[in-house]
Amino acid sequence: MDSLEGLVITRRLRVPVDAPAATTPGWGEVAARQLDAALLSVGFTCSAALLDRLGRLPGETVVDLGVRVLAAVRHLVGDHVRHNVYFIDFPRNVPDTLEFWAGLLRQAMLDPVAATPVPSPVLDLLTLPGYGRYRHTYADLLAAHAELVPLAGDRVTVLELGGGLEAEVRDLYHSLAGSEVPLPAEDLTALRSLAASCADEPERIPVRENRAVVNEVRLAAGRPLLVDTVTDVLRLACGCSGGDVTLAVPTRFRSFRRAERRTLLQALDAVASPARLGDVPRYREQWKRLGERLHPGEHPHLPRAAHVFEVARGVRRARGLDSRVEEALSAGRTGEAVDLLERSPGALLRRLDHLLRTGSPASAVLDAAERATAGASGRVLLSLREHLQNRLTPAAGRVFVNRHGRAWTAADARPPIEEDVVSRAVALLDEEITRRLPDPGTLIVDPEALDIALPLSGKAVAPGLGMLPRGSLSAVDGESLRFFVHWRQAGRRTDYDLSALMLDASYDDPEHVSWTNLGNGFAEYSGDLVDAPEGASEFIDVRLARATRPIVIPQVHIYTGEAFDEAAEAFFGYMTRDAEQEGMPFEPRTVRMKSDLRGSGRVALPFVLLRGDGGAWRVKWLHLYLKGAPRFNQVEGNRLTTSALVRSIVERDHLRVRYLAGLLRRKGPAGGHTTYIGLQAPAGLPAGTRVYTPGTLHELIPA
Repeated sequence: MDSLEGLVITRRLRVPVDAPAATTPGWGEVAARQLDAALLSVGFTCSAALLDRLGRLPGETVVDLGVRVLAAVRHLVGDHVRHNVYFIDFPRNVPDTLEFWAGLLRQAMLDPVAATPVPSPVLDLLTLPGYGRYRHTYADLLAAHAELVPLAGDRVTVLELGGGLEAEVRDLYHSLAGSEVPLPAEDLTALRSLAASCADEPERIPVRENRAVVNEVRLAAGRPLLVDTVTDVLRLACGCSGGDVTLAVPTRFRSFRRAERRTLLQALDAVASPARLGDVPRYREQWKRLGERLHPGEHPHLPRAAHVFEVARGVRRARGLDSRVEEALSAGRTGEAVDLLERSPGALLRRLDHLLRTGSPASAVLDAAERATAGASGRVLLSLREHLQNRLTPAAGRVFVNRHGRAWTAADARPPIEEDVVSRAVALLDEEITRRLPDPGTLIVDPEALDIALPLSGKAVAPGLGMLPRGSLSAVDGESLRFFVHWRQAGRRTDYDLSALMLDASYDDPEHVSWTNLGNGFAEYSGDLVDAPEGASEFIDVRLARATRPIVIPQVHIYTGEAFDEAAEAFFGYMTRDAEQEGMPFEPRTVRMKSDLRGSGRVALPFVLLRGDGGAWRVKWLHLYLKGAPRFNQVEGNRLTTSALVRSIVERDHLRVRYLAGLLRRKGPAGGHTTYIGLQAPAGLPAGTRVYTPGTLHELIPA
């Protein structure tokens, strides 16, 4: 599959079509219908425009394109691998937990080899014969299950007709490069491929990591670099060395060619003003290592570049804005701190809560904040708006999430802020955000999209099918919900465990389903697998109508072996089914969500399942990772941490599409165009409609 074509298909659900229509009638229409039938088997279909366009192509062209399209969407839903299960009849005939372990012990005692005495007094149940590895083939599984009974409620995702591949790649490149919010690692990798293929760039690249990726291409082509801080140069050097442009992980720098060293030092010399040198100490060690590769002493005509490395080595002193602000605040000089921060509007707004709690007149701080709003990014304004709307309500705890999704909680010991102060701050933010929003024209909003949280950061959200930002709410429409995880180890034995924690409305009275408890009255576990050289899958089936707990938290634990981002493959998702549906444990057309697992934690918390007062179930998206233990993580061991984290996210009032839609309506129509916001664009929208779906919602975040 062509990688750029695959990116367009999976990120935009559009099929690029370059080939000219056939001049004489052929069998293209037949091939197009066959492709549509094959797509339906995995929950996709061609739009009318795409089907018509394919029908007018040569049949051979349709077949070749269809193979690539089908491969892309199968990978998107996780159907590119064979999903076997430990218990062949799952979700039926899952044994009682004690009965299961007693059977394995009995089998071990009757096996003369297994019954050989061992010196250790401790029996490791996971080493019992027959445990943790498939006991039947995939063909046996096929024979044991009837075909899926298709229902009208099954997922059908429409693939739209795209333009030529070059135009589609350009649009995707401009969307990612010009994003106002940080991208996940997968999108940064995609951006690198797109940048190498596109001649032109968006006029504005606001996110520093994106700019570093674009600068890699510029450096290779000998074009001027897009840098305005010394840290921009460090990010570029990391990217060129195959390292982390976010600077979260130290990079082992490669040897640079003489021309590259000269270009990097010239760029550094151009931006290394005395005020900018204060940024160097934050990444002191990385600057030292880079200096060893760039040899700034060979370029005496670039003295300001040399100053950067002198600061890193401690030869030259440079104080950053943060240190001067902290010194003023610790001395009680809030006015001086505010004056300093006004030079950096974004920094002032990010510290607004703290400044309002220092005892200085709130009116003076708010006056400075009002002046700062015009110079701060739209993402900072929206983040502060979300923070303030939660400030007046006592929280169960403060939750902190880093760029990798690693999360932890702390008690909220902050003193309160007066309601009138919060109201004034909210009003001035709303005014500035409204001013920056585009003219909506005629605004159409899908009601199901109103509870999607605004994507203020995408770093912890791996792209996939049905993915929504942290804090989003989405309805669950089936009678049975089935979680699944699949992984394949890269080198050493790896055991991932799918589990589910069930809590009452007060986040207490826990019960769980996992390899230590195979089922309860409403959920069953498909069986534990402890080795995955060829891949392994685990499932948990939850019958929603029988659930005795209103909170269900699926989670994936690394028991032993490779981390999520070390494994050859690792992904999680869920399916929904009705009671009368038969079928295999994994059926692609019932998949509602699927995404890769990654991150530095040892426990993944993708979302929480919540039952409302009316009995309807909804998913709230978490995208969190817990640090966990180096080995042997189990659901029983992190219950308190999990419940505290989940409660903090669930009770937080996230800024959602509903908020932006209200501001857009307040702005009112002023043009003849149409703006549509929804989960997927419906047919029949007017030509030229601006469409925002979850995959492009970041484009609605104002600059």
